[in-house]
Amino acid sequence: MFILRMIFRSFSRQFRRRLLVAITICLSSAVATAMLGVVFDVGDKLNEELSAYGSNIVIEPKSDAVVADLYETVDGSDTEPTSFLKESDIQKIKTIFWAYNITNFAPKLNLHADITAGTGGDAATVPVVGTWFNTTLHLATGETSVVGVQGMRSWWTINGRWARDDADEAMIGADLADQLHIDAPGVTITLSPGNTAATVTVVGIYDSGDEENGAVYVPSATLQELSGLTDSVDEVEVKALTTPENDLARKVSRNPAAVTQEEWETWYCTAYASSIAYQIEEVLPDAVAKQIRQISELQGDVLNKTRAVMIVMTGLSLLAAAIAVANLMAASITERSSELALLKAIGATDGAVSRLMLLETAVIALIGALAGAGLGVGAAQLIGQVVFASSITLRPMVFILVAVLIAATVLAASCSSIRSILGVRPAEVLHGR
Repeated sequence: MFILRMIFRSFSRQFRRRLLVAITICLSSAVATAMLGVVFDVGDKLNEELSAYGSNIVIEPKSDAVVADLYETVDGSDTEPTSFLKESDIQKIKTIFWAYNITNFAPKLNLHADITAGTGGDAATVPVVGTWFNTTLHLATGETSVVGVQGMRSWWTINGRWARDDADEAMIGADLADQLHIDAPGVTITLSPGNTAATVTVVGIYDSGDEENGAVYVPSATLQELSGLTDSVDEVEVKALTTPENDLARKVSRNPAAVTQEEWETWYCTAYASSIAYQIEEVLPDAVAKQIRQISELQGDVLNKTRAVMIVMTGLSLLAAAIAVANLMAASITERSSELALLKAIGATDGAVSRLMLLETAVIALIGALAGAGLGVGAAQLIGQVVFASSITLRPMVFILVAVLIAATVLAASCSSIRSILGVRPAEVLHGR
């Protein structure tokens, strides 16, 4: 450290000031590149993180949705469903315009059944959910897609393993397992939703942390066969990557007839939860797709606050750079007053001297900005890996915006220094006054 300090002191004052200006611009450029890079890419990353906690769109039969709206019934009531969707039609939602934004979905048949654990064990009437656990769909496009609750309930704590869709297996909630005195997987239970009964093996006990802990999950084919409701489901949970809703999305939601054709096309071609739900209804005409507004609003709120914090950090770094550069340039001009006075004395105009100082500062700033951009790219990737466990995609617009901001910062910082140059009087300076 002592040797480095001696080397630094051996440099001329002017060189040290130029080096400090370059370092200041470098750090400011690095912060701006990293923060703006994350700002432009954080939307998809946050949506991916938040969508891990469940669906943000629910599909229901149109008749049930109308009744629920008219009589304000509460979802999850003890009543049995009265209308259904065809399970075989559900994969059509992967044919909409925003098909690639739909990352997962799972149909559900929600019934109640008498359940008995073991031979002559405890009995209870409980909710039974028939669903897909981990199903591979072969789409008409030739592509395949893996869907099911296994990918939509990543926060569940599992004692055992996930059930398979092609086996007589079940998963039981932790609260219900305690009620039936089931301590570990491997116990057989008998389900009887009506006049028929079936025996399945509990392969996993899950803890969801909510009311789902009192339910049993079985393959949809098993429950459909038991209840006689072949190819029937009454609900589909959909997990989609969406864009937070803005004024346009809210305007369309309030009154679609009030928007212009251009606004409608913009809304339709943007991945709002409402536009994705609308397109789902186009391919499933007997269904109503509703966005879960709490999740959509949470995504938008978190995204806006995260972006605001990063933009504020960028602004503060640029402000600090402007102050530092202005002070360093002012000190440099004070020390170089004799040199500047001599230039004026031999005929250089104020404009020529100002351009010379600006050019020198611009070259230094360019070097610092380029080095800072490289550091910013690395910092953005570090943030991506630490916070989101994935890389950050840096768009060209980020580098253009950073270049404009750095140029504006340096120009603003140079204004006060330019005024100092205009105030230099050769005769007084050269005579030591």
